[in-house]
Order: sequence, then structure tokens, then C-alpha cells
Amino acid sequence: MHQKQLVTAGKPLQKAERALILVHGRGANARDILSLADYLNVPDFALLAPAATNHTWYPFSFMAPQAANEPWLSSALAILESVFDDATNAGIAPGNIYLGGFSQGACLALEFAARQTRKPGGVLAFSGGLIGQEIDRSNYQTNFEQTPIFIGCSDVDPHIPRRRVEESGDVLSEMNAAVTVHIYPGMGHTVNDDELQFVNEHILPL
Repeated sequence: MHQKQLVTAGKPLQKAERALILVHGRGANARDILSLADYLNVPDFALLAPAATNHTWYPFSFMAPQAANEPWLSSALAILESVFDDATNAGIAPGNIYLGGFSQGACLALEFAARQTRKPGGVLAFSGGLIGQEIDRSNYQTNFEQTPIFIGCSDVDPHIPRRRVEESGDVLSEMNAAVTVHIYPGMGHTVNDDELQFVNEHILPL
């Protein structure tokens, strides 16, 4: 089970009006994902990056049967809920809290947002999709009310199948999110400049 470990940067939480929760991928750490903020339009944000135990949020693929990734998956979602609570308890409205992640972290950010009743300001999912062998729509009750969600991924990503990216976009659209899915031909398992430009122009507030 995960123990809550949080690395912070940017504006102090108690003084910030907006927050970005960044979720790292498998094998990475909180400081790795915080470096992504250097390329994002978040100059006045509190930046909050939880750290996974042993550098992984759940042991198997995000498309494994959900039970195979328990209890780690539920523990990881609880960590994100606790960090989200940290921001709201500091006086930041849910609509001013943004979620972002890469790879396993992007999957976790999307899954957390879809299971929430509190709507974030937006979701930045770099190489990710909703979690489970099949997407279980009974887990999701949210009406996103046009919350912007970006999912970007390669068409040949070795970890994130294109069909799951597109299916995730469809499910989130049905939940009334304003979803943008960008598929990049031949891109590696990475974040590219076009993705960063899009989220800066269309999701993160100026």
C-alpha cells in the first residue's frame, strides 16, 4: 500500500489560487514529473506531485484485470484524493485544481477524474487511458460539464494501445467532458512540443 509522500514546487499552497497535481509514471519519481511544469503555463500555481511506493502506482499493465492491480490501484486513487483534499482544504476551488500525468500517471489521473464527483479545472493526460481490462463505466458517475481533457499518445506506443486512448476519449465525452485526443504517428513513449502547446493554449488558464 502507498504511503503519502508529496513533493511540492511553485507557489506555496496556502498562497495559491490554482493548483496542478502531477502524477509520475512507472519507474519515475515525483521530481521527474515536476520538471514538466517548466514547459507549462503554471507560473502562479501550487505544484503537487505525489510519489509512488517503489516508483510504481500499480504492479501490472493498466489494461490488466482491475483486481490484479489491487490493492495498489485503490491505494493510489486514495493518495490522489488526499492531495486533491489538501488543495481544497487550502481554499482552492475544485475548478481551479488541474490534474496531469505521464504514462501510468496519466492513466491514474484520468481514472481519478472520472471517478470524482468534484470536477477539476482540466486534465492533461500524456500517453494514458482509462484503467481496466475493459473500461467499467459503472465506476464513473461524473458529469464533467465540459471540463477540458486532453489525451495525447503515439499510434504505436508500446504501453498504451491507440484503441484504448480513443475509447477513453469516447467514454469521457459521453460524461460531458470537452475531450481532445491527439494521436501522433510514430512518436515514442514521450511528451512532444505539440502536446505542450495545446494544453498551454486550450486548457491551462492564462
